[in-house]
Amino acid sequence: MSDAHRNAFVHESQEGITELNNALLALEADPDDEEAMDSIFRIAHTLKGNAAAMGYEQVSGLAHALEDLLDEVRSGDIAVTTELMDLLFDGVDYLDAMVSEIADEGSTTITVEELETELRAIADGEVGAPGEEQATDDDAADAGSDPAETAGVDATTEGSDSTSESNGSDGDADANADDNGNTEADTAEDESQGGDEPTGSPADESTVEVPESIASIECSDGKSVFETAISLGDTAMPGVDSMFILNAIEDAYEEFATVPDREQIEDGAFEESFTVFIVADTADEIDAGISALSQVERLTVNALNGGSGADTDTETDTHADADADTETVESVEGGTKVDTTDAANTDTSDAGNDADRGGPQKKSKSDIASVRVDVNQLDELYNLVEQLVTSRIKLRREMEEAGLDSDNLDELDKITANLQNTAMDMRLIPLSKVVDTFPRLVRDVARDTGKDVNFTVSGADIELDRTILTEIRDPLIHILRNAVDHGIEPPDAREDAGKTPTGSVSLTATRERDHVTIEVADDGAGLDVDVLKAKAIEKGVKTESELELMDDNQIYNLIFHPGFSTAEEVTDVSGRGVGMDVVHNTVKQLDGTVNVDSEFGEGTVVRLRLPVTVAIVKVMFVEVGGTEYGIPVKNIAEVTRAKDITTTHGDEIIKHDDDIYPVLRLSDVLDEPSSVNGSGMLLRIRDDKRQVALHCDTVLDQEEVVVKPLEGVLSGIPGLSGTAVLGDGDVVAVLDVVTL
Repeated sequence: MSDAHRNAFVHESQEGITELNNALLALEADPDDEEAMDSIFRIAHTLKGNAAAMGYEQVSGLAHALEDLLDEVRSGDIAVTTELMDLLFDGVDYLDAMVSEIADEGSTTITVEELETELRAIADGEVGAPGEEQATDDDAADAGSDPAETAGVDATTEGSDSTSESNGSDGDADANADDNGNTEADTAEDESQGGDEPTGSPADESTVEVPESIASIECSDGKSVFETAISLGDTAMPGVDSMFILNAIEDAYEEFATVPDREQIEDGAFEESFTVFIVADTADEIDAGISALSQVERLTVNALNGGSGADTDTETDTHADADADTETVESVEGGTKVDTTDAANTDTSDAGNDADRGGPQKKSKSDIASVRVDVNQLDELYNLVEQLVTSRIKLRREMEEAGLDSDNLDELDKITANLQNTAMDMRLIPLSKVVDTFPRLVRDVARDTGKDVNFTVSGADIELDRTILTEIRDPLIHILRNAVDHGIEPPDAREDAGKTPTGSVSLTATRERDHVTIEVADDGAGLDVDVLKAKAIEKGVKTESELELMDDNQIYNLIFHPGFSTAEEVTDVSGRGVGMDVVHNTVKQLDGTVNVDSEFGEGTVVRLRLPVTVAIVKVMFVEVGGTEYGIPVKNIAEVTRAKDITTTHGDEIIKHDDDIYPVLRLSDVLDEPSSVNGSGMLLRIRDDKRQVALHCDTVLDQEEVVVKPLEGVLSGIPGLSGTAVLGDGDVVAVLDVVTL
């Protein structure tokens, strides 16, 4: 088995498990949700088929057991209970664990026989479903003693119907026989053995019985039904390959049906080919789209109800040699058989006759919407772009020092900037990649704490840099756990407070220019300012006099102090005084901010503001005592000469629009001897970052540079956010104005 096949299986399975979790949540919320039930059954079946095709019997067996149990639930024989859902979620967790182990090790050693046996026993009725009241013998007697009467079916009739169904809709085995007494199956067999009939069937004839779901459709807007025969050729995994094909068809067409049915196809239970009936505009459209798939070796498209023209019947050999013109391929045009042998020498003046039918059709292929790229390759590309940016800066500096100028360099700047933007966009990933797993998380925490919670997500399609998204996952989990555990009250307490017994937790993401704001809100108990003050004094975080000078928002933010927790009990969910300080530190390292807003008795909102991308930023370079430092331009509100500094109570300040800004001399903070006396430059920092003005000797210039965060023992140093490598090779410290 190749790594590529295993990676494809892991990726598809992980996505399926996430979808399965969310579909189970929907079913738990509404046991009558047929769409959720159908989705659950389809995903479980796909997981089973994929795992079996790949040889992962443990995964396939458990998925099969889940599928059998879900079939009983779908049929109404087993009721949806909370206990049953717990068991199903356990099964999904085992699937997730096995797939994760396969991703890391290539195989799984996790044992699931006990769980699989339990699931099958419930599905087979050997034991009662968890949480479902078992019928007594008296109940069974009251239901009626006649088995046939209980089932509501006459045994003889049922047998007749079964026979009829197996032989055709009217039970006549000869109904489809031709004038020679051959059945349709016989005719198909004769054709498969090299008969003279054309490969494409004439219009409004089908070699396969059209499924009722398609036959009943009345086509409009120029659409037609096309019978599409798909051959995979030589493949070790027909089920997996066909699954990819059917998924692509499902994405492209709203109405289609398969023969045999989809479950059999995805199990690989077909011969060399299978048939898909598709409602589409033209045969060319289907041919171009499906033949572009790498899993398809041969394709035949036949219009059943007239199509959109005489050339709607096409056959494409997607793996054929373009130069091989000796193969005879027959097609039907207007009911006339056309022999296209040696098509290269055929007169092509007839507009209705495509040239060179002997080889692959030279049709335009549909664009592939996306490709999967290994994250290591993506990181390598980004590193190369960073080096290119640095080299561009170095080249410009050298040319300026030599007194040279060139339009080519300006053009290089534009190309590099576009490449840089493209590379950064490639790293953007939808927030849904992280938050899609959160509904299950909230559900489990609510169950553990005995609470009822309704969780909603909005803005999941907003994109963030891969690095930021990876780092922010755990902080968001901490916040959600606290929202459910600390925020939402138990049902009886909520009713006593005049609230609905079910609490609400929401995660909302919005984007504003180059930043994304993520809010986690709950309608729970809220934060008690007095409790927070008492805890701050008890922990020695703040003194009573300091707390008196703080507003409510500043007091709320005390929860981010290490070891600060108001939980009365330590639980498995939260309350150990860890988590919120991790949230603060992680967000700060990502050059973001986090704050809390709350109303006692009404709820709490935790708000994270994060940059969309990282690494390449515009920096203003300043000089202090002969040393160069960088300050991100996005943090600077204004640059002025240092001429209006005044002293109040021994502290230097400046005034701007009636606001007072303390002056922070970088020469003092950085222990650099200033080269100016009574002059220099002031950089007033944006109010949303910090109300302060930084004093430096001089302002040099501003450039886009690659900022590398500090790692290891250097990480977390107050006042430093990272380093930038300049074009001349010098390394410059980039200052963090918030912690300076």
